[in-house]
Amino acid sequence: QVQLVESGGGLVQAGGSLRLSCAASGNTVSINTMAWYRQPPGKQRELVAKISRGGSTNYADSVKGRFTISRDSAKDTVDLEMNSLKPEDTAVYFCHADLGWYDSWGQGTQVAVSS
Repeated sequence: QVQLVESGGGLVQAGGSLRLSCAASGNTVSINTMAWYRQPPGKQRELVAKISRGGSTNYADSVKGRFTISRDSAKDTVDLEMNSLKPEDTAVYFCHADLGWYDSWGQGTQVAVSS
């Protein structure tokens, strides 16, 4: 089993930056792709960014060029660096790990961007 715990959320002004971190524990060697999702108020959950075991990344069009996803094998973490934040980035952000036969989700961390 893999457990995920997000941290780093908070309230920031538009144009500011935040760095989210997801700490994985348990059978982390079984993790394939890791990702960050978000769910804005009143909207569906959407993929923000993902990163493969080999480091390949993919981003949603809405965050491309502003957000960066990364993995740190030594710390068993996946981070999301968010720059040039906009009010529409306001959402609960969730960390996700794909184990093939098993999916693990964090409990989410709130990001609020004020105008």
